[in-house]
Amino acid sequence: MEEEIDFILDSTQEAMQSSIAHLEKEFLNIRAGKASPAMIGGVFVDYYGSATPISQVANINVPDARTITIQPWEKNMLHPIEKAIQVANLGFNPMNNGDNIIISVPPLTEERRRDLAKQAKSEAEDAKIGIRNSRKDANTEIKKLEKAGLSEDVCKSAEDEVQNLTNSFIKKVDDLLAVKEAEIMKV
Repeated sequence: MEEEIDFILDSTQEAMQSSIAHLEKEFLNIRAGKASPAMIGGVFVDYYGSATPISQVANINVPDARTITIQPWEKNMLHPIEKAIQVANLGFNPMNNGDNIIISVPPLTEERRRDLAKQAKSEAEDAKIGIRNSRKDANTEIKKLEKAGLSEDVCKSAEDEVQNLTNSFIKKVDDLLAVKEAEIMKV
């Protein structure tokens, strides 16, 4: 039964780690005033009848903090990429110069910064909920083992370890959020 406790703890830690990984991925999509290829990472373009990420049909570069350049591998993809960026409604106005698409990333207003900070807080709260759900699932499994005959001391010790894991992952979420908020609010 000790192996089952170890398995529960390992799978709980993996689930909590995946909540952190998901949060980090979501934070990449929240722009903080600096241009980044991740800003258009979720934009799909019609490539010969199938929806394809822009990164699979073009080179995406960030020559400076306010500009994203997209150089399609095929010239005939310029217009579809430009249209896909407009349709994605990211607040960008792509410019087509015949070779590349240039996106000027506008500076964030104070109101927009606050909205992005709220969005970051919401994503962090979702991650915390995922972590707490992992804790609940682990504790449920530990209770089942206790009913199946595992000693109360071992179960209590396992529950304490699950709580320690939960606390450390919640702290990681808070730390990631603090860094992201500082990045967003920095002018």
